[in-house]
Amino acid sequence: MATHISLEQWRGLIAVVEAGGYAQAAEKLHKSQSTVTYAVQKIEAQLGVKVFEIQGRKAVLTATGQLLYRRARSLVGEAEEIERAAGALSAGWEAEIGLAAEILLPSYVSLEAMARFGEESPHTRIELIESVLGGTAEALFKGQADLAITPHVPQGFLGDVLMPLHIVPVASPDHPLHQLGRPLTYGDLRSHRHVVVRDTGAKRDKKAVSVEVEQRWSVSNLSTSIQAVCAGYGFSWYPDVIIRDELAQGLLKPLPLREGKERPECLYLIFADPDFAGPGVRRLAQIIREVVAEECGCRGGAAPT
Repeated sequence: MATHISLEQWRGLIAVVEAGGYAQAAEKLHKSQSTVTYAVQKIEAQLGVKVFEIQGRKAVLTATGQLLYRRARSLVGEAEEIERAAGALSAGWEAEIGLAAEILLPSYVSLEAMARFGEESPHTRIELIESVLGGTAEALFKGQADLAITPHVPQGFLGDVLMPLHIVPVASPDHPLHQLGRPLTYGDLRSHRHVVVRDTGAKRDKKAVSVEVEQRWSVSNLSTSIQAVCAGYGFSWYPDVIIRDELAQGLLKPLPLREGKERPECLYLIFADPDFAGPGVRRLAQIIREVVAEECGCRGGAAPT
């Protein structure tokens, strides 16, 4: 259905309400008072309604006018959002960016980076793919990710060092392993439950486990795994930057392994296509590096140029 009222006419109505009168609205819009008055009268005539009524010496909104004012503000605001989005896209910013982040990356890093990026480009959507093991490479191969963060650079891709990781074995302080009162061996671990996060890749490598044990729980997300270990249901390995709060609160305690007390790893930042990465992808990568430097006290490699 064709519309009869233009956005300029709706802007005139909004200005009259918010400025407190026709003269003030005209000054705000840099138009003549007669132009603004005509815009409101045209709305009333076209829609067959009364927008204002006189109470004493003041014109106030009728009930219908209040409804039209609220809807007009929403309509004009939406139109302005569309124009800003078009401007951002015409400047080369992508409409959507896929970010595949291995769960070894602390969630507070990815969330803070996305929030900062959103302040600069609110109309660019970000799809965060929280992946495990083969899931990250799969997102790159399938073209789902423009950026990836993973400890293993897939064949055919290049990665820059983003941050080192210190992966430590932990359990609840009340777990039986902590009650042995001596350095632990891998043999001690085998009789206790190991909690792991399931590979998100389509082709799961069932051999990709850190230690052979008699009991294992495989869960779908990291938070469930951490909750299970904090509750004393088993042990696991986590990057210390991810469980820093649980360690500080005494919910988790490093296991005193005789060998393998810490597994050094490294996270890499990978561009799916460095030669054709858009300005949004490059800016997001830069912000991720900045957040890592601030939150984790380390700096990665430079962005591709």
